[in-house]
Amino acid sequence: MRLGFLAKILPPPENRFYDHFEEGAEVCQLSAYLFYQIVHSDPKEREDCLAQAKAYKKRASEVQTRCLTLLDESFITPIDREDIQLIAAKLYKATKVILKACVNLRIYQIDDYNELILQQSDLLSTSAEELRKLVALLRNGAPVKEVSACSARIQEIESTGDDLLYSATEDLFSGKYDALQVLKWRAIYKGIENALDICSAIADMIVTISLKHS
Repeated sequence: MRLGFLAKILPPPENRFYDHFEEGAEVCQLSAYLFYQIVHSDPKEREDCLAQAKAYKKRASEVQTRCLTLLDESFITPIDREDIQLIAAKLYKATKVILKACVNLRIYQIDDYNELILQQSDLLSTSAEELRKLVALLRNGAPVKEVSACSARIQEIESTGDDLLYSATEDLFSGKYDALQVLKWRAIYKGIENALDICSAIADMIVTISLKHS
């Protein structure tokens, strides 16, 4: 009983919360690259990519579960408990949103990818890469200035994504497309923009955590 109590009040060995954050960010980046692969490759290769999407979703869910289980078992945590819960949840949500966009390309039978979706895939891949770097900075206790600079790059990507979404929406409602095409493409565009928004929100949270612990 006594040893069990001590195990609960001592900090988790090797900062395992950060391990989970970094793995969650890794899966998010892999999912973003998967979307990039799909829209830059032959549609015939899409089925193999979608099989990979299922594996990524399962892995992301398992990472979140392990993180929350560890949180439940720990009395002492390296950062605030609510921050741990939010980061874990949002990393999982970002991955889910990206993978849903991958699947929707098949569901909506979209085989011809326009320039706008190619640009969105570039932004998403870059944002996820920066997010993974930012999570690593959190573990390492990097200076606030360095954390803020990385976050600012993610915010800039998200802002560019907003502009791209406005252009895409304006094009969709120009009258050049039938109603079904508008619905399909708007869902895809909006899904990727949602993922960029979540990456931006996580970046904001990490900057706040960095400030609290500086």
